[in-house]
Order: sequence, then C-alpha cells, then structure tokens
Amino acid sequence: MAADVDPADVADLRNLVARTTDAHVGEQAVAELADRFSGLLQFGTAGLRGAMAAGPNRMNRAVVITAAAGLAAFLTKEFGRGTPRVVVGFDARHRSAEFARDTAAVLVAAGAEVLLMPAPGPTPVLAFAVRHLSADAGVMVTASHNPAADNGYKVYLGGRVVTDAGQGAQIVPPYDALIAGEIALVRAAKDVPRAESGWTVLGSEITEDYHAAVASLHDGEPRNKLRIVTTSLHGVGGAALARALAEAGFTDVVPVEEQAEPDPDFPTVAFPNPEEPGAIDMALALAQDAHAQLVIANDPDADRCAVAVLDPQYGTYQGAETASSQGWRMLHGDEVGMLLGWDAAERAAQGGQGGTLACSIVSSRALAAIAARHGLAHATTLTGFKWISRTPGLVFGYEEALGYCVDPEHVRDKDGLSAAVAVAQLANRLAAEGRTLLDRLDDVARACGLHVTGQVSARFEDLALIESTMAALRTSPPSVLAGSPVDSVRDLAEGLDGLPPTDGVVLLTADDTRVIVRPSGTEPKVKCYIEVVSPVDPDASANTLSAARVAARDRLARVQADIRTALGL
Repeated sequence: MAADVDPADVADLRNLVARTTDAHVGEQAVAELADRFSGLLQFGTAGLRGAMAAGPNRMNRAVVITAAAGLAAFLTKEFGRGTPRVVVGFDARHRSAEFARDTAAVLVAAGAEVLLMPAPGPTPVLAFAVRHLSADAGVMVTASHNPAADNGYKVYLGGRVVTDAGQGAQIVPPYDALIAGEIALVRAAKDVPRAESGWTVLGSEITEDYHAAVASLHDGEPRNKLRIVTTSLHGVGGAALARALAEAGFTDVVPVEEQAEPDPDFPTVAFPNPEEPGAIDMALALAQDAHAQLVIANDPDADRCAVAVLDPQYGTYQGAETASSQGWRMLHGDEVGMLLGWDAAERAAQGGQGGTLACSIVSSRALAAIAARHGLAHATTLTGFKWISRTPGLVFGYEEALGYCVDPEHVRDKDGLSAAVAVAQLANRLAAEGRTLLDRLDDVARACGLHVTGQVSARFEDLALIESTMAALRTSPPSVLAGSPVDSVRDLAEGLDGLPPTDGVVLLTADDTRVIVRPSGTEPKVKCYIEVVSPVDPDASANTLSAARVAARDRLARVQADIRTALGL
C-alpha cells in the first residue's frame, strides 16, 4: 500500500485486509491477498495481461508505471545519449486511458519523445503508427479478446532498436528478458518520476494515414450487391471497420447495433472473442434476417477478423463447432487463412515479385502447399504474430486464431480491419462469377488436398494443472488416435526444424493427422490443434468434396474425443 500511487487501489487493499478477520469471508480474503502478492505480474513476449485489481500480480497503475519505467530504462541503455521515440495507444477497456497516460508520463520523465494516440483505437492502428512514425518503441494498452475484468500491455520495437524484418513487430527474446530485467530493478511505483506534461497528443492524421494504407489494397473491381453484416463485439473497431469497408466501395453494410459502440463491460457476450461459442450469434441471426451474404466480426481491439458464411451443407457436417439453425457458420481461422493465402499468392505470382507465405506451427499445413503451387517460399514460425510478422520477404502471414497480416509493408502484426477488406473484396470478385468463398475453398482442396482443422481446449483455474497435464502427455502420449497409430511424438521444448524451443508436443499419425498440444500464451488454457488431411482428385465434383468433408469432420471429431481422453479433459 505504501508503494502504490492510486488511492482507489490502496482503498481496495485496505478493504481486503480488513476482510481477512471476518468469520465468513476471511479465508477467501487471505487466499486473494496471497494470490495478488504471489509475485510481479509476469512480463514476457506478450507483454502484460491479467485481471485489474490492486497488488503486484494484477493489472493496475502501480504495475503499469513499473513496467513503463523498465521499458524506459531499456531504451535509455539502447540509445545512450539519444532520444528514443515511443508511440502509445489504448483501447476502450476500463482504465486503458489511465494506463496509457501513466506510460506517457513515465517515458517523458525518462527523456523519451512520446506520441500519444488521440483516442481509444484499434491495435492495428498503433502497430501501423510504430512503422509510419519511425518509432523506436510502441505500447498498446489492451487485453484484446480477454474478459472485461482484464487489461494488458503490448510492447513493439522498431525504428533504431530493431531494423530487420521485425521492425515494428511485438517483442521477442531477448528483448522481453532485457525489459523484464529492468522492471525487476524498479523499487516502488511511487518513487518512479512522472512528468505532468511534455508528450504530444497525435491528431486525426494518424488515423487518416492508416486508412490511406488500407485503401492501397483496393482491387478496383466493380462492386456487386454484397450485403455484409458486421460486429465489433463492443470493441473499438466498429467505426474503423465501417469506414474501411465504405472506402473500399461496400455500401450495403449492416452492423449489429447492440455491439457497435465501445463498451468495456461487453454486456452481450460472456467472452468477447469471436472464437468462443455464442460470441457472434447476434451477427448470425441478423445475417439471416437481413439476407446477407457475408458476416465479418472483429474482436474488441480489432486485430482479429472472423468470417461467417451461409453453408447449405453445414447441417450434414459432423463435429461442427458453431452454427445457427439456418446453416450460417463461422469459417475456421485456417479456412480464412487458405482463402487469403491463395489470394495473396496469386497476386505475388502474377506480379513476379516472389516472397514468402508464413504461418504459425499450429496453423494448417495447407499454406505450405499453396506457396509451393505458386512458386513462393513458405515459413513456419512459433505461435504468435511476434514471430510470423518478422518473416523476411513476407507477402502474407496468418495464424489459425483469426489473425491475418495482408499488408506487412504497413502493419507488422495481425490486422482485422485490412483483413476484412481483403475478405470482402475476394467475396465480391467471386460473386461476379456466380461463386462464393466456399467454392474457392473447394478450389484450394482440389489443388492442395483437403485440410480440415479443429481444436480441443481446456481452461484451468489452477495453473499448476497446466504444467502437470503437459508433463503427463510427454510421459504417456497416446499410441492411437481415431484408429490410426501415432508414428511420431516430437517435443517442441527441444526445438523443431530450426524453431526456438517452446512448450508443446506434436503428435503425427500414420494417416497424416497432426495434433499439437500447447499451453496458451495469453489465457489459462491448454489447447490442442488438430488437422486431418485427405487427398482429393483435382477434378473432384462439389458433391465428392462435400462427402470428403463429412468424412474428414467425422474423423476430426473422433480425434478430438481421443485427445480429450488422453489428456483427462
């Protein structure tokens, strides 16, 4: 309490301490204090992320000020007598603006030039600003798609600190450890100098420049009558998505009004993550009523993009994850990755520019086949756009968790707004031919084989169970999945195919089914990424492909059941 800077947080702690002697809630209060003071909220390649409350193991002003001081000390050592430039952005979550101002105050007091975003905005705009303004570092205050109680702190490096292909990307080792080391040296938040002023609040020109960059992706094709339903899930992307689509010529856009404006309480969704069951149900229902052809959803900070389509065959699929009774379904992240990857590969091949398609290790192997078919290179990276976006020669990158980089020249991160424009343009071009995104997925399957992916995930309240679950898998991996022998078990902690070590296990069966099990980097979860691959005749009919998908999804469901059993989930 003596080290804190916020009266409300101090009062929160006094309250909690007082409750420890209460006969009814004392035990819970002691446990809560123990958890809040179990250590400093860990700073890593994902920055900071956690529940907002007082105490060093929570997101609050004291922790943010300490983190900013550590970042300032790191930059000071990098520059010596130079002046680092840092751009700071924030979303509309509770306390985000407060955390951003504290960050600016600490950095200015430490001698940095600070450019503060003028209002709550999307993470892709901050990532754009880091490169566009030649900033040496960037900070984005956001918890992305986490629950309303959380907040977070992402750090980007660029300018004169990182000058290679990762310029403007989120931090990777060794930068995370170097910054964390400086954070550990900060004694108390109240002792960290903070300026009263001195930072520059950017004007609207940064948003204008971002939208001009998105406009550079326009394909110039005539627009068909494509009705698009959109939702920003109460986040900061609503206005930006509406503008990006309108400037691309899409005027028949119907937003989910109840979710269109920023609301840090996310009142209509349990988890504001498009991947979560039920999160986009309101958009699907509106699409049905409005007779739309496409649904596009962003997560709250608009760096992810979900796409849903009307699929007449969807009711016949086994193991389907999310659907409305009318047949609307959200495309899996890998499916959108295939669509945008094929589109990007065609443009690169036609332009003769070459380049590389990249995806994370847990994403579909289809992208490698797409790259090979178009004479492009392919790179597999560790999970996260901090790795994908720093691929040299990147043309397009994606991860199955709905993240897509369609414009690496301007944004070295996933960008749900430019991806939305790219998806809408592709759907528009296909509509002109009387075809749909599903028809294009059939094209990809005929050319590269049918790749069907899905997940199993489990959330843990006790983080120790995550470690024990991974240890048990390493000790006793399953020998058979859906009737096919497991031929290969690879431990990602030992490194794989030149990748740095990470926590995860890869299982490969005799029929080329792949399962990757790893702890989430941003949530208390263990995730299992499953891919079933089926050869397809290049001349296969639509009916043949539909039957193959049914069979593949049936197999996927059986693998999901087996892996749940193997992990005791």
